[in-house]
Amino acid sequence: MTRIEQPVPEYVAPHGLLEGRRVVITAAAGAGIGSAAAIKCLEEGAAHVVIGDTHAGRLEQSRDELGSRFGADRVSAVVCDVTDEDQVGRLLDVAEESGPIDTMINNAGLGGTASILEMTDDQWGKVLDVTLTGTFRCVRAVARRMVASETRGVIVNNASVIGWRAQESQAHYAAAKAGVMALTRSSAIDLAPHGIRVNAVSPSLAMHPFLEKVTSAELLEELKGREAFGRSAAPWEIANVMVFLASDYSSYMTGEVVSVSSQHA
Repeated sequence: MTRIEQPVPEYVAPHGLLEGRRVVITAAAGAGIGSAAAIKCLEEGAAHVVIGDTHAGRLEQSRDELGSRFGADRVSAVVCDVTDEDQVGRLLDVAEESGPIDTMINNAGLGGTASILEMTDDQWGKVLDVTLTGTFRCVRAVARRMVASETRGVIVNNASVIGWRAQESQAHYAAAKAGVMALTRSSAIDLAPHGIRVNAVSPSLAMHPFLEKVTSAELLEELKGREAFGRSAAPWEIANVMVFLASDYSSYMTGEVVSVSSQHA
């Protein structure tokens, strides 16, 4: 069945859902989901947003653009590789300069394409270290600080429908994202006694320039054809759900993985 591509809906206006919050977002430079999340958090009234990324030049540009739009005093940027625990600590140190951290969005992840027949230990290890272990490092680090400051904070992780559904040449990424889902559920139980909520989004296909650079046009068209709406999501559509999970509208949700997908069975 041919899917007719549906138009992207109008951008959703802000409603002050994160008024006064202090937010940290990893992999937030550029034009992907992390960047869209930073914009959404600031639009929704976050008092301070700290963005981290490994790409220093792109990070600085993102900080300047966000600062120009929302106020330089509301945005900070820190080079952060989530495979390095010291860098994760530095990211959180900068965030805490304005007060206790209320929300952390763990968006950092690394993909790749390789058949299990040819996949090397190095390919497997890199994807797992960034996507799963990196998320673990960030959850552990920010949770410890939230507990110490007695902050009833929120952690939002970025998983993927590939953690549920098979896709060719994605064994490492699928395993990592399935791990993020399991990490989300288990850490939510550990942190519930401290009033800290942990949830995750699970997108299918969100189009942004970096994805277009690393994925063939043929594969992107094939993936779009699997979506019920016949199109990819705009990054802000994923960020909307992240903001919902970070807000008080989801106050009774923890340990949940929310599919942000129009994929049909």
